[in-house]
Amino acid sequence: MREVADRYAIAITPHVASMIVRDESNDPIARQYVPSPAELDTQPAEQADPIGDGAHSPVEGVVHRYPDRVLLKLVNVCAVYCRFCFRREMVGPSKKALSAAAYRAALDYIRARPAIWEVILTGGDPLMVSPRRLHQVMTDLAAIPHVKIVRIHTRLPAVDPKRVNAKLIDAMRANGVTTWLALHANHPREFTDATRDACAAIVDAGIPMVSQSVLLRGVNDDPATLEALMRAFVECRIKPYYLHHGDLAPGTAHLRTTLAEGQTLMQSLRGRISGLCQPEYVLDIPGGYGKSPVGPAYLSTEEGGLRYRVRDYCGDLHVYPPDMEREM
Repeated sequence: MREVADRYAIAITPHVASMIVRDESNDPIARQYVPSPAELDTQPAEQADPIGDGAHSPVEGVVHRYPDRVLLKLVNVCAVYCRFCFRREMVGPSKKALSAAAYRAALDYIRARPAIWEVILTGGDPLMVSPRRLHQVMTDLAAIPHVKIVRIHTRLPAVDPKRVNAKLIDAMRANGVTTWLALHANHPREFTDATRDACAAIVDAGIPMVSQSVLLRGVNDDPATLEALMRAFVECRIKPYYLHHGDLAPGTAHLRTTLAEGQTLMQSLRGRISGLCQPEYVLDIPGGYGKSPVGPAYLSTEEGGLRYRVRDYCGDLHVYPPDMEREM
C-alpha cells in the first residue's frame, strides 16, 4: 500500500469503509477503493492522460472536446480515490485547485463562445468545494446568456452522503440555468439507506439525476450485478446514462474487461430489465477523440441493403421487412 500511495492518491471515507466486507478478499467495494499491488504494473498501452484531456484544454481548467459543451475542472481532490480513475495522475491532495486568475480565464473562454450550451463541472469532485464557492460558480455560469445547462459529476452521495445537506443542494441551483447531477456508482451495495436519502433530497429539490458507471472486473462484470445496479438507479429516480468501458489509465489492467465481454453483458441486459434501466455502453477513444457507443449490434443487412436481419433479446434472427409471401 505504501508503494502505491507514493504514486497515486488514496482516501476512503468512513461511509465507504463501513460497506467493505472485511473477510472477503475480492469484495466489490474494496476493489474500487483499496489499493492493490497490481496498480504498480503498467501496461504498454496505458497512458497518463488516456482520454486526451490535455489535447483539448485551451485554457487551464477547461476541456473543450465537443462544440456545445465544455468540462470545467474546479478542483483536483475527491472524497475517495477510485483505483480505476482515468485522471489518477492528475488528482490528489497535493494537486492545486483552479486559481482565481485561472477561473476568471475559464469563464472568459466560455463567455466568448456562444456555441457552448452546457458546462460540466468535474475535477476531482466538484462537490468537494464549499456550498458558498459552488453557489458563486453556479451564479457566474448562469450569468452567461448562452449557458443553459450545468451538469455536476460527483461521487459524493454514494461515498459521503452526510455532506449532501440542504445548504449544498441549494448551492447547486441558480436562476437562468438548469442543473443536472450525474452520480457515479458501480455496485448496488453502494445504494445504502443514507445514499438513497441523499439522492431523494436532490431529486425532490428539482434537480434531475443521471448515472455514470464503469464496467469493472470483479465488481460489476456479471449480468445479475449490473441488473441490480441499474434497477437501484431507477428506484432512486436516476436515469441510467453511461456504462463506461475501462480507460487505459496506468495500473488499471486488473480491473478492465474486454470489449467483447462488455458487449455480451449489455446484450444480456436487453431481455432482463426495463428500457428505463438500459445504459449506453461507451468507449472513450484514446487520444481525445470522444466517446463512441460500443454496445452489441442487433442489425445487419442482406439483399443489397433492401432487407435487414434483426436480432431479438433472445438471440433469434428476424427478417425486416418480413417476406409476407414466404410466410403465407
